[in-house]
Amino acid sequence: MFLQFYKYQGAGNDFIFIDNRDAIFPVEKGASISGWCDRHFGIGADGLIFIEEDENTDFRMVFFNPDGSQTMCGNGARCAVAFAKKLGIIEDEATFMACDGIHKARINEDATVALGMLDVEKIDVFENHVFVNTGTAHHVELVKNLERYPVVSTGRKLRYELYGEEGSNINFVEQKDQHTFYIRTYEKGVEDETLACGTGITAAAIAMHKTGKTNESVVNFLAKGGNLTVCFDVVEGVYQHVVLTGPARFVYKGKKEI
Repeated sequence: MFLQFYKYQGAGNDFIFIDNRDAIFPVEKGASISGWCDRHFGIGADGLIFIEEDENTDFRMVFFNPDGSQTMCGNGARCAVAFAKKLGIIEDEATFMACDGIHKARINEDATVALGMLDVEKIDVFENHVFVNTGTAHHVELVKNLERYPVVSTGRKLRYELYGEEGSNINFVEQKDQHTFYIRTYEKGVEDETLACGTGITAAAIAMHKTGKTNESVVNFLAKGGNLTVCFDVVEGVYQHVVLTGPARFVYKGKKEI
């Protein structure tokens, strides 16, 4: 049996999409998800995403990391909105269910997708880093000379030694000015650096504001795969109306035997 798939990327964060509204993919086979995402023996991707039926929203997004684990994925969610429009499920606005709850999103005139994230209240500030959960766990650390920083080796060490088997995504940030930061991310589940990470960029924006590195409520991030923006309001210490905006582009479609 051959199954239709679609490939999307959001600032270089790439995903395989499957229209699983008829529940045709055997999602219990975690090994097959790893095989689809393998860059040498499969299609290759930072994750595999199913679009499924949901009783209360436009659709349900089910995201799997290449290792078969499930988390929230910001760039994946933005691409899911673009894919849902391609399928005719939505027009330019969407309400959908993800593993961390209900999200709203909008496709802008320039084809970027603005994704509403959940409110963030708990932010742990340490001497050299900040820990915050934006749908998945994130460690945010300011560094110098980010372009040459050993993101993979240091990220892997922190991911396991500091956070154990459950792990955390590790984000390294360098400040350009009050409005703009460079960022590189080691992602758990991928176990490598990705070209961008939406939940990581969201976490970094909140961390930089919380620690006073910026006073802006609109923060720009330059990732290796593209540029994204995070805006938010702060009400009594709670980060609300958090919106992640950036590109979400269709790459190609194909069929794979299952």
